[in-house]
Amino acid sequence: MLHPTEFAGFDWDEGNRAKCGKHGLSISQIEEVFESPLAILPDAGHSEHERRFRAVGRAVSGRAVFVVFTLRQRDGSLFIRPISARYMHRKEVAAYEKENPNLRDG
Repeated sequence: MLHPTEFAGFDWDEGNRAKCGKHGLSISQIEEVFESPLAILPDAGHSEHERRFRAVGRAVSGRAVFVVFTLRQRDGSLFIRPISARYMHRKEVAAYEKENPNLRDG
C-alpha cells in the first residue's frame, strides 16, 4: 500500500493545474487531502502508459474528495502528480463506504 509520507511533494504544471481546478478544488485543497487519512487504490483501467491510483479522502472542510494521480520520479525523489480531482456526491460516498467498509472514517 502506498503511503503519502513516502513522497517528496507534488508535481504540478499548467496541464494538471487546469484539469484539477475545473471541479472547484484548489491546489492546496488537493494537497491537504494527502495530509489526512485517505484510501489509496490502484486505477489500472484508465491508463496504458503509466500506473495510476485513486485516492479518496476528506478536504479540511470535511467534504469527500476523489483524486486520480500517478507517481513521477525526479532527481531521485518520488512526487505525486494529480491528474484530476473533484468532490464526491453523497450517493457516491455512501456507495464507496458500502463497497469498502474497512476504509470508512472512524
